[in-house]
Amino acid sequence: MSYYLFISIIIILIANFALERYLSILNLGYSKNELPTVLRDIYDPEKYAKQQDYFRTNQRFGMITSTFGFLVTLAMYLGGGFAWVDGLVQNITTNTILVSILFFGILFLANDLITIPFQWYDTFVIEQRFEFNKVTPKLFVLDKLKGYGMGMVLGGGLMSLIIWIYTLTPTYFWLLAWATVTVFSLFMTMFYSQIIVPLFNKQTPLAEGELRNEIEKFANKSGFNLTNIFVIDGSKRSTKANAYFTGLGAKKRIVLYDTLMDKMTTDEIVAVLAHEVGHYKHKHTLINFLLSIPSTLLLFFAFGYILQSDAFAQAVGGKVASFHLNALVFSILYSPFSLLLDLGTNVLSRKFEYQADAFAAKYGYAPQLESGLKKLTASSLGNLMPHPLYVFFHYSHPTLFQRITKLKIEK
Repeated sequence: MSYYLFISIIIILIANFALERYLSILNLGYSKNELPTVLRDIYDPEKYAKQQDYFRTNQRFGMITSTFGFLVTLAMYLGGGFAWVDGLVQNITTNTILVSILFFGILFLANDLITIPFQWYDTFVIEQRFEFNKVTPKLFVLDKLKGYGMGMVLGGGLMSLIIWIYTLTPTYFWLLAWATVTVFSLFMTMFYSQIIVPLFNKQTPLAEGELRNEIEKFANKSGFNLTNIFVIDGSKRSTKANAYFTGLGAKKRIVLYDTLMDKMTTDEIVAVLAHEVGHYKHKHTLINFLLSIPSTLLLFFAFGYILQSDAFAQAVGGKVASFHLNALVFSILYSPFSLLLDLGTNVLSRKFEYQADAFAAKYGYAPQLESGLKKLTASSLGNLMPHPLYVFFHYSHPTLFQRITKLKIEK
């Protein structure tokens, strides 16, 4: 059985890589198509040429990095690399929890170290060349160190707890692990902006003035209890702009990038905020969380079923079942099902975006939202002509053309 599991792993890895390359090639070719009339005012000819250059540069670089990652992963499976790392940590400790933590820690650190040159090139060559980058070498290193620390505390802590649960009760592991991850996800949904974001960015309450006054007028008109509006210093890393809604209940907050405030008019910012309020009014964050519960339960049920199977560990060169080797094999074999779930999530997410746009339009902000979305796209040199199949697989938002077309109907 282990032989067939191994063959399945290799087939899935190759199929995933082939699918991604096919979609990227389709997307690259489709970007050359003639723009619809409603999109032709976003870029002047010079900036559109720059956008095309930026898009193609990123596509080519993405193909290089993904091919490198695929070849390294394939070599690890074919060459028994995972079994070697397993043997290494087994010689360090016999503690079940520490063995698995060290195993995944070594893989994570090794993967990150070999990809740092690619990340550096992306930040300090590509993003710098197209005038997006604001990251300094010092900030790059600090972000890395903070990421490692956060990974050790949160990732290592959560994994240790899950493995400990397995050692206590393999029979009910799947149920208790699912409950643990669900509670953790709820906690992070509510407190991410208060706990994680401050490690990397400064958030300050939106100051009094015209913008806050207009936002409060909209909040009163739409019946939205607005107390937490923050501005984040996104300009310390990039010139690209954004805004997002996070949290649940009393912990909800809207976050505006300072770069957004530099690029948009007051009405356009209120329109973007109205879109974010639309997500709250339609309870999209809550719905997404509730929908994640059964999918996570399915994942842990399947995972718990195979954890004691020697064949799964033997598929990557192990001898007997172990939490980390079985988890590694399971993550690959589960990926086709995960892909189907992700596709469904993206379809729903795109529907939610239309609903949030319609909410803003209902309060008369359709023209301002349209112009704001155009400015957001232009400021990031966004691709205006993604291939429909690429959108289906990867986009959590409708395309700009689709959103503008829908907004014109909503007016």
